[in-house]
Amino acid sequence: MTTSDSQGAARKGSDKHKMKSASRLYAVQALFQMEHSNLTFDKVIVEFEDHRFGAVYDGDEMAEGDSKSFRKLIEGAVNDQAKIDQMTDRALVAKWPIARIDPTLRALFRAAGAEFLSGKTPPKVVINEFVDIARAFFPEGKEPKFVNAVLDHMAREAAPEAF
Repeated sequence: MTTSDSQGAARKGSDKHKMKSASRLYAVQALFQMEHSNLTFDKVIVEFEDHRFGAVYDGDEMAEGDSKSFRKLIEGAVNDQAKIDQMTDRALVAKWPIARIDPTLRALFRAAGAEFLSGKTPPKVVINEFVDIARAFFPEGKEPKFVNAVLDHMAREAAPEAF
């Protein structure tokens, strides 16, 4: 393998990672949208894949998402919502059940919970990725630290063998 071949392989791996990271962000946005609209997950998935992945807004191009990862997160979050919400509730302070949590954070916990339950990505990677998403939504707040603590608790429940 030549140097240019290895650089090309590294770029492809990096592009795949960027697409998967973008899919996580899009999943949080889609779950938020589903909670605040009458759209089914099928309609939200089509809207995101057709109009959001790689879209250009005010001259800024959005990242391309990985459809397979995006769909798995949305479907997992919807199909396992009760289980994920119970995991989240156990990670929260008793006075703050998931129904009282900011809707963006609720969507984030559901997407992350779906990924924990799938068991395909190391929990620490999932935590880091979703804490980064929390930073994107709440750049000045304490929410990223809160997200880190809640996701750590959820991950230890979903995959104790990983710790």
